[in-house]
Amino acid sequence: MTYRERMTAKLEAAFSPSYLEVIDDSDHHRGHAGAGALEETHFTIRIAAAAFAGTSRLQRHRLINEVVKEELAERVHALSIEADPA
Repeated sequence: MTYRERMTAKLEAAFSPSYLEVIDDSDHHRGHAGAGALEETHFTIRIAAAAFAGTSRLQRHRLINEVVKEELAERVHALSIEADPA
């Protein structure tokens, strides 16, 4: 299972989003610090979920980071997050 697939499955299970897109941006960062020779190092997550109702932008980012913390610890170097209430 790819890191994109892993994060997608975890985010779907945690938030039941009305919209979810996990984009592998690694090819845009080749040669940058932290990118290395590995693939699947840079991602953008776009998500909308009712679970985010009443939360601040910072709280939404913290919730998402907690869900994908294993991927961040293993390989994912950078994560851009666009999260909104559904």
